[in-house]
Amino acid sequence: MSRRGRQRLMRAATVSLLGPLLAACSGQFWVNTLVPRWGYDRHSDIAYGDQPRQKLDVYAPDKPAPGHPVVVFFYGGSWQTGNKDGYRFVGEALASRGITAVLPDYRLYPQVKFPTFVDDGAAAVAWTRAHIADYGGDACHLFVAGHSAGAHIAAMLATNATYLNDAGASVRDLSGFIGLSGPYDFLPIKDPALQKIFAPKSEWPRTQPIHFVDGNEPPMLLLHGGADTTVLPKNTTNLAAKVNEDGGSAKVKIYPGVNHVMLLAPLAAALRFKGDELDRIADFVNLQVADRPCSV
Repeated sequence: MSRRGRQRLMRAATVSLLGPLLAACSGQFWVNTLVPRWGYDRHSDIAYGDQPRQKLDVYAPDKPAPGHPVVVFFYGGSWQTGNKDGYRFVGEALASRGITAVLPDYRLYPQVKFPTFVDDGAAAVAWTRAHIADYGGDACHLFVAGHSAGAHIAAMLATNATYLNDAGASVRDLSGFIGLSGPYDFLPIKDPALQKIFAPKSEWPRTQPIHFVDGNEPPMLLLHGGADTTVLPKNTTNLAAKVNEDGGSAKVKIYPGVNHVMLLAPLAAALRFKGDELDRIADFVNLQVADRPCSV
């Protein structure tokens, strides 16, 4: 067998092994066992508040990108599950492009309901702004990002100034927002568990990022799988249309045939050949760093 044939066989075997694991674990990805342990320093369990789940990890790259950009990434899990330890592959992916990654835990239902997990997100961003220089990052180039429910949290921070203001920061501190498979416009809420998380029904409109768009949001990069049946792609296309109509900037990429979980999969080192999501994220960050002067 030729070398190219062996490489294709290894790639096919990797996908056949890891694909089902990614789908089944829905966040606690076994691909972490294959994450490189070089190229970054991981600083674990740093408190950004006084609650047990108000802790975060910082992934500081050995060779920071120009401008030392920082991405605060919120994982998904329907606002009910998840743990930052399951997303080491995301921290490594961003660090591999010279980006300092911050991965916070946040409180979940049934311990809390909306908007407490958004408040936790704001507190994590405020901590990052105040302390990331200690880890080699530059608060002048601060981004929020997330997947699924985490993208919702990040989007709320980017569209509704109240949360960051209350935490002692500002939407103006953000250089951009990166959303993967995010729910931004999902009314009416039909799932019984989500109805409880976002109760009461009379307050549902304030749970939707799209309802706060006024054109003054930071630039957005919105990625979504065309075959996503968990969070429909219209969430991304609707948000982007509203932002752009109001004079903001939202770039969209829909990946045909890609489902909710597999959109995130190419951030893992072993699956990076399966998609260009990491390239798009890094290019977006670098473009915003080049365009945004430091003001902190």
